[in-house]
Formats: sequence, C-alpha cells, structure tokens
Amino acid sequence: MSSNEGEPRFSLPVRVYYDDTDVGGTVYYANFLRFMERARTEWLRSLDFELDALRLREGLLFVVRHAEIAYLRPAVFNDLLTVTVDLRAGGKASMDFVQEIRRTADATLCCRGRIKVACIDEKTLRPTRLPERLLAEIADVC
Repeated sequence: MSSNEGEPRFSLPVRVYYDDTDVGGTVYYANFLRFMERARTEWLRSLDFELDALRLREGLLFVVRHAEIAYLRPAVFNDLLTVTVDLRAGGKASMDFVQEIRRTADATLCCRGRIKVACIDEKTLRPTRLPERLLAEIADVC
C-alpha cells in the first residue's frame, strides 16, 4: 500500500518502554513483532475496521500465517520508533505486508519484515473470505 511518492501509506509512532527491552538494554526481538502487529491493527482501524467488531459481527479473525524478519540495528529504551505498514498484495482471504521499524530521530532502519496475514472463520478456524468492504479498500493499492 504505497503512495505515489513510494512512501508507506500508514505509519505509527511507538515509544520504547523499559519493559520492551532485554537484559542488555535493547528491544527484545519478539517485541518488534508486537510493534508490527500494533501498526497493522491501527492501519485497519484507520480504514474503519475494528478487530473486535469483525469477530463479534462477522465471526472473523486475522492470524499471522508467515513472518520473515530481518533485525538490522538495535533500538533502546526511550527511542521513538516509526512502524510502517505497506500492503503489497491482497487475496480473497489474505494480505501480504512489508513492514519496517525505523528510529525516528535518524531514520535508522532497525527491523524489516514480510508478514502474511490470513482471514479465518472464528468457529472453524479455516480460511474465509475477507469482508467485501475491506477487499474494496485494498483493491486500489494491490
């Protein structure tokens, strides 16, 4: 999901808190995945899709099917990070994202990930079609 200038269409600022860090004082590697999840959730919210409402009204859940992560530079306590969401492909039941986490102060790339998210039925836990309205939203960018 890129704009005409090649910049990601959605970004989220995230502050590194003490509990995000490991014994060495850097962001614990799994927390980068949490930051990416938070950004995807806020991206959906920006499109007027709330995860709890999708589950309650339509019985839909989103699950990570595949994650490929490259850790490039550390982030530390109190860093302000920018987490981007770039939708690269959307299928009938899945979305493929490229996400980056940069230190906001100097734009240092800390982490890059390719994340595939599947839409599943809450009861059967089987893949199911994305909501039509979401398919329409992402059709313009894929």
